[in-house]
Amino acid sequence: WLYWMSENNLGAVLADDMGLGKTLQLLSLLAVERAEHPDREVKPTLVVCPTSVVGNWAVEAEKFVPGLKVMVHHGPQRDNGEALVKNAAKVDLVVTSYGVVTRDFKLLGGVNFDRVVLDEAQAIKNSSTRVSKAVRSLPSRHRVALTGTPVENRLSEMRSILDFCNPGVLGSASFFRNHFAKAIEREQDEDMTERLRQLTAPFILRRLKTDAAIIDDLPEKSERIIRVDMSSEQASLYKALVEDVQQQLDQRQGMSRKGLVLATITRIKQICNHPAHFLGDGSPLTIKGKHRSGKVEALMDLLDDAVAEERRTLIFTQYTAFGRILAPYLSDRLGADIPFLHGGVSKTGRDRMVADFQSGEGPPAMILSLKAGGTGLNLTAASIVVHMDRWWNPAVENQATDRAFRIGQKSNVDVYKMITAGTMEESIQDILDGKMHLASAIVGEGEGWITELNPDELAMLMSYREREGADV
Repeated sequence: WLYWMSENNLGAVLADDMGLGKTLQLLSLLAVERAEHPDREVKPTLVVCPTSVVGNWAVEAEKFVPGLKVMVHHGPQRDNGEALVKNAAKVDLVVTSYGVVTRDFKLLGGVNFDRVVLDEAQAIKNSSTRVSKAVRSLPSRHRVALTGTPVENRLSEMRSILDFCNPGVLGSASFFRNHFAKAIEREQDEDMTERLRQLTAPFILRRLKTDAAIIDDLPEKSERIIRVDMSSEQASLYKALVEDVQQQLDQRQGMSRKGLVLATITRIKQICNHPAHFLGDGSPLTIKGKHRSGKVEALMDLLDDAVAEERRTLIFTQYTAFGRILAPYLSDRLGADIPFLHGGVSKTGRDRMVADFQSGEGPPAMILSLKAGGTGLNLTAASIVVHMDRWWNPAVENQATDRAFRIGQKSNVDVYKMITAGTMEESIQDILDGKMHLASAIVGEGEGWITELNPDELAMLMSYREREGADV
């Protein structure tokens, strides 16, 4: 399919489910083109990807198509000016990151690229950002977008990705919004939905892990929500916070109120993670051997079982601060250096962490920030995934889980999502599960919809409800 699209100069969106080998498929396209047309002038393909997977592209190319000449354009020592144009012309594949393209787009625009590929193309879901404009400015014969979540939240995001591959195919952003998006998203217009599907279908290939032809190649994945109880310290911090916020909300309106609600959600998650995360006081995770957090206690139980079964674990958190608190504690408890992959780790550092973890002698666990470690990495040495705090966006959480649940995984994968019983975390989970309904809420992905709730609903969502018998 990719080869046919390329030969006909049609931009392509390869939207296969995460973990189905989009990187390998693109590398295969390059190999097939070189085999089919040995006398054709070779022009380089540019791959733009998140920083965390720049190294992965080079490693996979070396592993699967060792004949390809690869150049990594990244880091302070990268080529500049004439040197870049000259050296890029000698290779088959140039790999760079979205951050570098945003800075170097004029320079890269001087290279005669045959194809520009966006990996994790949801990075350009907003067509007006600097990164979107930078990648669109690069001239090439062919364009490909690779993404496991083509419509993460809105149709406009799919339009942006398709428009990169085939400029103008769905009209301007305002035409698309007025003609398609409003009718489909607001009015659930089935005719329009079908028309859009027919328009876009030729340009998008999406296969899911659940497809009959694919599922036989993959092990099972099981997901479980773990509800944990708060420690008494957490409960008193939570009650005090909610009381304080309720008073402030009465005096706030508009954006000021929304800002307070979003800040409160973050603080609630911090309390649910650990008092030391909320307080930021550097205090220990346990006092006299007793846990101060229900979640950390539950995590240690999971890790003790995993170590006994010789299984490795990925631990995701949204918060770098919480990861920094967990890493030394886990390293001490597990008697091994537990790595923490987050946005502040250099590309070289990330590549080394991934290689170490994937090796036979790798550490029993790895902590990852949801943003930095949630896309593109291959961590199939782990067969347990734990989400310590929740993003409330299934697409983002599934992307993170699929670091382990992907082709190459030989074991069944167990996914645990932690929520704290009796708190806002549990209330939101109940709403998402359909167990609890709010009259005024159009529940969306993410957390924005919570800011639109009326005062009574917000109070109900936040209030602390003590209960009997949590899971842990």
